[in-house]
Amino acid sequence: MVAFFLLVFLAVSPLLSVPAHNTSAGCAIIRPPRDGGIRYRGLTQEQIRSVQVLPVDYEIEYICRGNRVIVGPKVRKCLPNGTWTDLTQQSRCLLLCPRMWTSLENGQVSSWSMGPPAEGTVLRYSCLPGFILMGPNTTQCNKLGKWDTPKPVCRSLGKKKLYIGALFPMSGGWPGGQACLPAAKMALALVNQRTDILPDYELELIHYDSMCDPGEATKLLYDLLYTEPIKIVLMPGCSSVSTLVAEAARMWNLIVLSYGSSSPALSNRQRFPTFFRTHPSATLHNPTRVQLFHKWKWTKIATIQQTTEVFTSTLDDLEARVKEAGIEISVRQSFLTDPAVAVKNLKRQDARIIVGLFYETEARKVFCEVYKEKLYGKKYVWFLIGWYADNWFKIKDSSINCTVEQMTEAVEGHVTTEIVMLNPETVRGASNLTSQEFLDQLMSKLGGKNAEETGGFQEAPLAYDAVWALALALNKTVGPLKAKGHRLEDFNYNNRDITAEIYRALNTSSFEGVSGHVIFDAQGSRMAWTLIEQLQGGSYKKIGYYDSTKGNLSWYGNDKWIGSGPPADQTMVIEEFRYLSQKLFVSMSVFAGLGILLAIICLTFNIYNSSVRYIQNSQPYLNNMTAVGCMMALAAVFPLGIDGLHVHRKHFPVVCQFRLWLLGLGFSLAYGSMFTKIWWVHTVFTKKDEKKDKRKHLEPWKFYTTVAVLLGIDFLSLMIWQIVDPLHITVEKFTREAPKGDQDVLIQPLLEHCSSEKMNTWLGVVYGYKGLLLLLGIFLAYETKSISTEKINDHRAVGMAIYNVAVLCLITAPVTMILSSQQDAAFAFASLAIVFSVYITLVVLFVPKMRRLITRGEWQSDAQETVKTGSSMNNNDEEKSRQLESENKELQKIIQEKEERVSELRNQLSERQALRSRRRPSTVMNQNHSTLPLAIPQTNPRSLAHPPGYPVPASDLHAVTPSFGNSSSLYQPDNKIGRNNCHTSRLQMLYK
Repeated sequence: MVAFFLLVFLAVSPLLSVPAHNTSAGCAIIRPPRDGGIRYRGLTQEQIRSVQVLPVDYEIEYICRGNRVIVGPKVRKCLPNGTWTDLTQQSRCLLLCPRMWTSLENGQVSSWSMGPPAEGTVLRYSCLPGFILMGPNTTQCNKLGKWDTPKPVCRSLGKKKLYIGALFPMSGGWPGGQACLPAAKMALALVNQRTDILPDYELELIHYDSMCDPGEATKLLYDLLYTEPIKIVLMPGCSSVSTLVAEAARMWNLIVLSYGSSSPALSNRQRFPTFFRTHPSATLHNPTRVQLFHKWKWTKIATIQQTTEVFTSTLDDLEARVKEAGIEISVRQSFLTDPAVAVKNLKRQDARIIVGLFYETEARKVFCEVYKEKLYGKKYVWFLIGWYADNWFKIKDSSINCTVEQMTEAVEGHVTTEIVMLNPETVRGASNLTSQEFLDQLMSKLGGKNAEETGGFQEAPLAYDAVWALALALNKTVGPLKAKGHRLEDFNYNNRDITAEIYRALNTSSFEGVSGHVIFDAQGSRMAWTLIEQLQGGSYKKIGYYDSTKGNLSWYGNDKWIGSGPPADQTMVIEEFRYLSQKLFVSMSVFAGLGILLAIICLTFNIYNSSVRYIQNSQPYLNNMTAVGCMMALAAVFPLGIDGLHVHRKHFPVVCQFRLWLLGLGFSLAYGSMFTKIWWVHTVFTKKDEKKDKRKHLEPWKFYTTVAVLLGIDFLSLMIWQIVDPLHITVEKFTREAPKGDQDVLIQPLLEHCSSEKMNTWLGVVYGYKGLLLLLGIFLAYETKSISTEKINDHRAVGMAIYNVAVLCLITAPVTMILSSQQDAAFAFASLAIVFSVYITLVVLFVPKMRRLITRGEWQSDAQETVKTGSSMNNNDEEKSRQLESENKELQKIIQEKEERVSELRNQLSERQALRSRRRPSTVMNQNHSTLPLAIPQTNPRSLAHPPGYPVPASDLHAVTPSFGNSSSLYQPDNKIGRNNCHTSRLQMLYK
């Protein structure tokens, strides 16, 4: 844009450089009109301020401020003679007066200047023959943009006319006006002849051809609204044209009454608040369909539609209606051009009752695919639209590859619904005509034209009844308007009171017309009868009517079905619970019972021999806990195998509780007692002062406390679980199975589970805690495998049992979770794991004890002797301990004396070395140093130290002195002597 302005400026700049007084090369700038300005094309603000002369052929344009308009020339051009065009005509910016004054209903307006009605315009009014002018005959537009007098009216000397603006499509996509316009004129003629309907008024129709085109309808609507006379109601046809007119009409407070619009979108009261129609909405089929669903006891349907606005809106309405009626749309499929995938989805999802919404050409495509997928026959029912041709499935279509015979086979038995547009009963309604008499008069109006070739022939009764509905509604408003001081002839586009009265009258309309009973629903749509037909033997048969106004179904009872009656809306599903194999349950129960018996034997044995020393050293109270825990774990096998076959569903949560508590507490008691043993063995006997700790006495309360802590943790966690998120029964559903034979049933396998809302979270906590305990037990068992102690003499057997229990539990927990959907496999795996772990634990812990007592004869009769022997051994140990302590003190004194003697000898040696160094030359001293080490090996170190009380010979002192003086390596830098210098006989006493 900047470049464009630059080029324009360069083009005119040579001319702009001409001096201002040389007007022959251009025109001088002129002043703009008052309340206006001038648009200079191609010039910037700076250029406009500096330029005085504009070039030849340059154009300027006048513009006005606000809502003023130019009166006079709007554009002026510079001429070669230096003047502007049309200077003799003045351009002014004036306010416009309302155009409503420029036309007069039943009269004429003259003597006003050409152009818009601006300031100074004078109008003169006159009335047509038969009317009298009420008001001034002239008016003038003033400077404020207002007429100086009110608008006059022409009052009829006889009946007052009310005008209806109508759009009849005489051509285009739907030329419905060809039959609807004559039908409307017939109705107007009869209404105007009636003395009981609008006696003081006459209805007149002003109509145009909309060609069923919204663009053309827009122009015609403008003419209807802005030209006299004022129209009290608008009557459009075609859904697209009606949509345009109805959306714009509320701005002029106009009621719209359509005779030929079926789009469901027009039922939107928020968007079209003043719209009514005698043509039923396409959704009128839906109440009939819902009624048939109830009649045949169907609660589940499927739909397939072509993706167009009318079918989508219809299906949305159907979905809302069936939901309100308690009917489920299980499958909803759509397609644009190819329905193959949608039909396959219907087959795959077992659709039985199918509503199809599509045009006739697509219907042939759909049923060709239906034949291929075998989606027809005694199990299926199709609902289609009734306005197809009667032989639509026999018409050859190049877009499908199915034969006529195949199509006929596929469509057999389907049901159609069609709106009734001509009253099937012989009754005389508001117009005093039967439906057949109406058809006869219409045919005479058409001049013998073929009805099938005349557009809108089927909708003609709707146009006829539309005029009657309007006339009856206007007649109903006369009284209420008179009470409020209004009249119908006072209507204008700003009077909402009259519009509201007409709306109320139409909304409560109810009369018999040639198209049936005329009544409008809350959305302004016509409620009419629906014809129900069924294809029987290749031709359609009427099987009933449905009156949506009264909810009355007229049924002929001649419907036929391929099977014995109407098919089911879905495959009958038989629920079948999966129960545990009773043989497996009995087998595992036998093993569990034998295990409990073995645990009782072991427990009895342990209690009976609790006074035997060997049993005492195995911590029998912990072994008793292990046996009790094993019995509880084995007892959990029984509730694990109990399911809905044995107990009622309401009692099943109790069984779930027994499973959890027996297995949880049994594990904690059995494994916890073994873990306690191995824990204290590791804690006590793997310290640095191991020898001292082997003599340490283990307090029983420590074992009890450890087991109690483990048991308390389990009890607390299980209690919290059951309080916060208690176990309840859940049912798992599996893939449906088809039984053998041609039965329209499916088997739904079900399996009962014990579960809670956050089952995985709780299992994660429990499994995590137990898993860490098992791993820690394995580690402690491995660490203590080489320890030997009489205080817990069976800890190696406990370690072996821990290995087996840990491995089985770590394998069983994840496997049972994976196999939870297979009741037999999950129960077998869990039960075998419990049985094996318990059997192994009992055998490893108790069988060796039994074998020892049996083979060595250490029975209860030896108890007193065992106690005495133990007491004597304890006294001997105490005496030996005191003796060893006394000897130890004596040896410490000897060591101290020896260390003092060595210190004294070192002092003497140092004195002698100092004396010799003064007497001998250095060479001799070096030689002596080199020979001294040879004497060191010959010196017996033991001769340096004698036991106390022995005399020390002088020769020994002389022999030792040189060796001490010449070898500093015999003594450590800390000037201490090792304990190896102690007398051998004394050292042996420490270990006797």
